Amino acid sequence: MTATGDEALKARAADWFATLRDRIVAGFEALEDAQATGPFAGRPAGRFTVTPTTRPGGGGGLMSVMRDGRVFEKVGVNISTVHGALAERAQQAMAARGVPGMAGDPRFWASGISLVAHMQNPHCPAVHMNTRMFWTPHAAWFGGGADLNPCIEQAEDTAHFHAVLKAACDAHDDGYYPRFKAWADEYFFIPHRGRARGVGGIFFDDLDSGDREADFAFTRAVGEAFLPAFLPLIEARRDLPWTEAERDIQLIHRGLYAEYNLVYDRGTKFGLETGHDASAVLMSLPPLAKWP
Repeated sequence: MTATGDEALKARAADWFATLRDRIVAGFEALEDAQATGPFAGRPAGRFTVTPTTRPGGGGGLMSVMRDGRVFEKVGVNISTVHGALAERAQQAMAARGVPGMAGDPRFWASGISLVAHMQNPHCPAVHMNTRMFWTPHAAWFGGGADLNPCIEQAEDTAHFHAVLKAACDAHDDGYYPRFKAWADEYFFIPHRGRARGVGGIFFDDLDSGDREADFAFTRAVGEAFLPAFLPLIEARRDLPWTEAERDIQLIHRGLYAEYNLVYDRGTKFGLETGHDASAVLMSLPPLAKWP
């Protein structure tokens, strides 16, 4: 792809991530408006607070966070578009992944959306989703995925979530779902606990098939699949009663989520090492958690 083509694709990708962010924010606020029963039904519907973020080396984004809503205890939907030169450690990490030319030209550009939702009701699963594009002068690729993190697992919820993601994958390549499901199972495993942090989903990175338009179309499809995969689960479970014992299970499970994101998550490490706004990078952490 020509330099002009690269710039056009980067602009389209950044615009798409912003559009997806707006769609998800609207969908989540609609859930808040529709909450009719339960212990939080009497409080005002939650709304997102939007805060600009900056990266000193270049670029920034928007951090959209809702706290203490009727349905969501904490949810963040962030977008960013950043650029500049990678520091030495980040260059080494990219080189280790097979990205060529980093030592000679460490320039980069990255744009994406990242979402993490922690729910009020322990019967409602937490969820994570992100899609992104990364560019260097010698390579460019897409990545992303979504995974479900229930503290009280429901087989039908897992089946629905995976079925929607599989359909999105199959529309582009019938090898994508088994490949990216296995990648998610491996990526979201917590070695020191000997277990996964949730029931999986899909995860992909370094997607560069040689057809960037096809790769971008698939990345959009993953983003578009998120709301149909997740919203029906919350609509079915947001009004269910719960016990203090179930709340305790939820808080302990959130400890797993915090451990994973602080110790293993590659996006967290990259965001902090490249100087992005720490509050935005750590948006994924739950508002409350406990350890047994």
